[in-house]
Amino acid sequence: MRVCYYNTWASELEPVPAYLARVPTLEIAAMVSNPHEAKLLRMGRLDCDWYAENARCFASLTQPGIDFLPAWVCGPKHLIDFASAPREPREERWLITMGHQPQSLQTVAGKVFGLLAKVGIRHVYYAFDEASRCMPCFGEIAPYLDLLIHDESPLDEPGRARLKPSCRTIHRSWVANVVPFAPPFNESPEEKIMFLGSPLGLTEHRKRQIAFLQARFKDRFLPSYDHSPAEHSRFQLNRFKVALCPEGRKFTTPAMAKTHTDRPFWSGCIGLAVVSEDSRTGGRLEDLHAQQLILRYPYGDLAALATACERALAMPNEERRRIYEHFNRHETVGTVVAEAIASV
Repeated sequence: MRVCYYNTWASELEPVPAYLARVPTLEIAAMVSNPHEAKLLRMGRLDCDWYAENARCFASLTQPGIDFLPAWVCGPKHLIDFASAPREPREERWLITMGHQPQSLQTVAGKVFGLLAKVGIRHVYYAFDEASRCMPCFGEIAPYLDLLIHDESPLDEPGRARLKPSCRTIHRSWVANVVPFAPPFNESPEEKIMFLGSPLGLTEHRKRQIAFLQARFKDRFLPSYDHSPAEHSRFQLNRFKVALCPEGRKFTTPAMAKTHTDRPFWSGCIGLAVVSEDSRTGGRLEDLHAQQLILRYPYGDLAALATACERALAMPNEERRRIYEHFNRHETVGTVVAEAIASV
């Protein structure tokens, strides 16, 4: 089996290692709407690197019974090349798309995906949020999907009706774009709490929590509001013991408010004890809490927040390693996709 990852930051059809080698030198300015806006350039760089890490994960797929050939990546102008590229004997092909990136094909998305399907290329779409309800081209691409991985909410009914009967739908939303066990487990982290926030989520509610934690834990509380750490520096956060991860459903933008973020998942993968607010009951975060894989506190309850943080700071290595093992084995994008493909 060979997978090709469709990535709007990429260009020609090429092996993933070749693309990853080029990513650090990509001219982001030529790929954003305003090359003179520093904040936009930084956000573009973060987004480009985040999607590049997805490519790294898909190049590392493993699954019993499947022999994965070297993975490819391609951008919008060369996606159709995946249809005509020479095949190995008995080679099966899958296209992987993620997020709202299919929308980059605009009005031809359905035609392109339809042509790929016609030549026997199967399609897994990891939407991880509200694509069926908010992405304009979803109805156009839905008939050509073989596997749809979506958030916990019901699919939009008109979009669901466009799926072919054989399309398997899995509700799983965000996971970590981390190659399993690539981040090392730190046996002796600093007993500090890293707040992994974003300007999008700095509501008055969140600001009250931050002020409370600063007063309570002083220099043991390290807040970051800069959207997300760069991909190349994420693993370095394993020098801390605790990650306080906001739940995306309380973000101020409508799209982000309908899901949680990937922060709890990659934090667990790098060995941090994860604390997250229970701003909504049910869903996968609540399941992880029930399994004692993350710590949750009632919405707006500052005393319970402090207790959860103290509990995380006191967590023994044996318990933290159990969490690390679970997230690396079960909550990474490559593992989820490989298992899902094998089930179709």
